[in-house]
Amino acid sequence: MQTQDHRQRVAAERRERMRSRLLASAMRLVAQKGPAATSIDDVISAAEVSRGTFYKYFPSPDALVRELAIAIANELIEMAEPVVQSYDDPAERVSSGMRLVSRLAIDHPLAATFLVRLGWPDARGPNMLLDFVKRDLSEGIRQGRFARMPIALALNVVTGAVLGATHCMLEPECESDFAEQSAAAALRGLGLDAKSAERIAYSPLKPVEILAHGLLIETSEVAAKAVAKTARNGVRRGTLG
Repeated sequence: MQTQDHRQRVAAERRERMRSRLLASAMRLVAQKGPAATSIDDVISAAEVSRGTFYKYFPSPDALVRELAIAIANELIEMAEPVVQSYDDPAERVSSGMRLVSRLAIDHPLAATFLVRLGWPDARGPNMLLDFVKRDLSEGIRQGRFARMPIALALNVVTGAVLGATHCMLEPECESDFAEQSAAAALRGLGLDAKSAERIAYSPLKPVEILAHGLLIETSEVAAKAVAKTARNGVRRGTLG
């Protein structure tokens, strides 16, 4: 029995490593070439796997794209979670989570563009994002802090506001406090009065500890190198300045 358990554990670890390898290869390519210019053939070549291996883990290109979106969202949540959990009030937790995720996404523009392009991961599959938001929405409704409503509706209010804020904040003309405006609007939609929503949404945010590993940091470094390389090439060709 122990031998069988060991083999199953080793096989599961091997599968997870391969899955992570494919996701990381895809994100590195997106950082270098952009989402539209990245193909499945590129991912297969970069990961040095066969086409059969790729489709063993991801039944379609759309499945890979969705997994990337979920992985990115999960990393954003992992960074925001310690700060969010430091608040007792469910409204403060929801507001700080919304603002932190929006601003962290903007600190990683590639990830933000990717999430906006794909749409937020939906409620049909398990992921940290939904657990993260549902927990505080459910508690807020239970305490009477939020109005009673179907949890799916409350989720739409919050995730829609986060996506909208992220989309706007990618544009140079977007107001610098758009994350706060969106959080205040979402809190009003959840049932808070306008004054309380404004106060909570504009309260100072606690600092976030940036992950030293993962897709976000890796692709930020790749994107920075790609930009630097383009700049160097431009200088050599006399196309800049």
